[in-house]
Amino acid sequence: MTHRRVHSRVVAAPAATVYGLVADVSRWPVIFEPSIHVHHLERGDGHERFQLWATVNGEVKTWTSRRTLDPRALRITFRQEHSQPPVTSMSGEWIFRPQPDGGTEIVLVHEFSVAGGERQVALLEQALDANSERELAALGRIGELGHPVDDLVFTFSDEVELPGAAADVYDFVYRSDRWPDALPHVRRVVLREEEPGIQDMEMKTVTGDGSTHTTRSVRVCLPGERIVYKQLVPPALLTGHSGSWLFSERPGGSLVVAEHTVAINPAAITSVLGAGKTVADARSFLREALGRNSRATLTYAGAYASERAALSPDEGVPR
Repeated sequence: MTHRRVHSRVVAAPAATVYGLVADVSRWPVIFEPSIHVHHLERGDGHERFQLWATVNGEVKTWTSRRTLDPRALRITFRQEHSQPPVTSMSGEWIFRPQPDGGTEIVLVHEFSVAGGERQVALLEQALDANSERELAALGRIGELGHPVDDLVFTFSDEVELPGAAADVYDFVYRSDRWPDALPHVRRVVLREEEPGIQDMEMKTVTGDGSTHTTRSVRVCLPGERIVYKQLVPPALLTGHSGSWLFSERPGGSLVVAEHTVAINPAAITSVLGAGKTVADARSFLREALGRNSRATLTYAGAYASERAALSPDEGVPR
């Protein structure tokens, strides 16, 4: 049996703006609370296929979806290829209806089927209701800020070549519970991994001015390949922060790409950076501060990998 759920919200933002926020799935982790990471598998003219990790009823789930995008009709349709049990099928569409006052009515439709009885249906409807309402509210919150979205939401990365094997560099980043003993800017880490590859990480760090702040992140670890994360409690200057570490082998060493995607909170700029500071100042500050922390982490990861490479197999070091 197919069930249908419809959610809608009117936001004070142009239809093209909110359509663009939904169309660019790479930004979802810093816009939508449930979204953790998106990995594109295919992209074409008006269609795409990607794997999404997101929280559903407090658990991290992943699935692959196909979408068709029609910017002229302001409509996006989607269908999950491989749904997570107990969901057996999930599809729907986003519809963006321009309003006479310049705002937009956003309509989000889900059609789904589940294995099991009424309880499973009710649980999924509960999850859809909660996630859909949060997503619609987020679109309004970002779209109504009065700043161009591209100024507030942006991505940057650093490529760092390191000595040692990529597997050892990965191990250093994966075992973040060891960071307080290795990284000067990290005071404390509480790491939980109840499901293999899914980590809950709480970290207390020291900023350049000597102050401290605590963040909490969920991390998805794909062994030897990449670690992706989303901050559940970002610092005041941000409404969203996600990132990834991508590891690959190179002759004589390894290459790591550290990427960040952020969404600036313009209301916090002056309180964090000082009077007269602008969005442009916030962008520069974040690029430098976050990039510096990532590069510092990788410097120590490279030293760790070099030490591992220097040890002979006879010393019993597992590879």
